[in-house]
Amino acid sequence: MTNNSGINYSFGLWTVGWQGQDQFGGASRAPLPAAESIHKLAEAGAWGFTFHDDDVVPFGSDDATRDRLLGEVKTAAEETGLTIEMVTTNLFSHPVFKDGGVTSNDRSVRRFALRKVLRNVDLTAELGAKTFVMWGGREGTEYDGAKDLHAALERYREGVDLVAGYIKEQGYDIKIALEPKPNEPRGDIFLPTIGHALGFIAELEHGDIVGLNPETGHEQMAGLNYTHGLAQALWAGKLFHIDLNGQRSIKFDQDLVFGHGDLLSAFFTVDLVENGFPGTPDGPRYTGPRHFDYKPSRTETTVGVWDSARANIESYEMLARKSAAYRADPEVQEAFKNAGIFELATPTLAAGETVADLLADTSSFEDFDADAAAQRDFGFVRLNQLALRHLIGS
Repeated sequence: MTNNSGINYSFGLWTVGWQGQDQFGGASRAPLPAAESIHKLAEAGAWGFTFHDDDVVPFGSDDATRDRLLGEVKTAAEETGLTIEMVTTNLFSHPVFKDGGVTSNDRSVRRFALRKVLRNVDLTAELGAKTFVMWGGREGTEYDGAKDLHAALERYREGVDLVAGYIKEQGYDIKIALEPKPNEPRGDIFLPTIGHALGFIAELEHGDIVGLNPETGHEQMAGLNYTHGLAQALWAGKLFHIDLNGQRSIKFDQDLVFGHGDLLSAFFTVDLVENGFPGTPDGPRYTGPRHFDYKPSRTETTVGVWDSARANIESYEMLARKSAAYRADPEVQEAFKNAGIFELATPTLAAGETVADLLADTSSFEDFDADAAAQRDFGFVRLNQLALRHLIGS
C-alpha cells in the first residue's frame, strides 16, 4: 500500500508488535523483531514510527546489547526512510513500577525512574525525534488512602520539571507530551483527562515545553468527547502529538483500529485535524503526525496484523476525503451560517467596547426580546445529517 495523500502516518512499534496477551490469556502471536516491523510498516504506507525503550531493548539489558538492538532499529529506519518521530519510556511493565514511577511511595524507585527517563531523553535527541511522550499508566492508586495525594502531585511536578529542565540544559529540540488516561492499569490514574493535564502543566516551571498527547480511547473510555479535548488542547497551544484508535463507549481500553469504534466521532476528529476550526480558519492547527496507538485483535495472525495496520491508514484517508467534501459543500457552508457557527467567532463585545458600554446598551437587556430570540432554529440536526450524508452516503 502506498500513501499518496501527503499525510504523515506513524505507528508505535508496540502496536503491531503486540502478541495478543491479556489478563485472561497468553500470547496468540509470536514476537516480531523491531527491524521486521519497521520494514512492514513502510510497506503499509507509514511515514514514521515510535517506540518505548523496552519495546526494542529488554529491561535490564547490558550496554552492548542495548547498542546492538538500537543499531538494528537505526539501520531499519535508514533502509526504509521512515522517521523516528517520538520516543517514550516504559515505567509500567516491570514489577518495580507497581506503585508508579515518578510518584511511587518508594523514593529509590522514583530516582531509578527518573534515571531511566533521562537516559531515553538522550536517546530521543540522538535519534532526532522531536517529541518525548510521558504516559503515567502506573502513576495512581487503587485505594484512596494509599498516597498523600498532595505529595504525589508534588513529586509528579518535580519529575516532569526535572526532565523538562534537563532538555533545556542540554539544548535539545524536544518537547514533552503528557498522555492522560482515567484508569487501567491503575484503578485511578493521576492526570486522568486532557483538562486535568492542562491544569497540571499550568503549575510547572518549565511548562512552556510540556504539552499533550491525547488518545481517542483514553478520553472516550471516560465518556468524554475526544474532538472537544483536541480542540481545547489546540486552543491552549498544547496539542503536541495525538494517538488515534477506536473505542466503543465506556469500558476497558479497547485500542481498536481507528474508525472501528465511534465512527461519527472519528469523522469529526479528522475534520478538525485536517480542516481546522470552521469559524476561525486562522485559528491554531495541528501539524504533527497522525499517530496510531491501536492493537491488532488477539484473533489475528501475522497476516491480520498488517491488514489492521493498513486499515488504520485507509480509515483515516477515507474520512479525510469525506470531511474535505463536507467542508466544501455549499449546503454545509449555508448550514454553518444558519447555525451561527461563523457568528460565534465574532467577539461578544465589539472592539473597544467596555463593560460600561455593555451596561448602557439597552438592546442587550432591557429591550432584548428573549421570547423572540428563543424562536431561532439553529438547524443543528440538519447540519449533523449533512455530515452523515457525506460520511455514509445515501
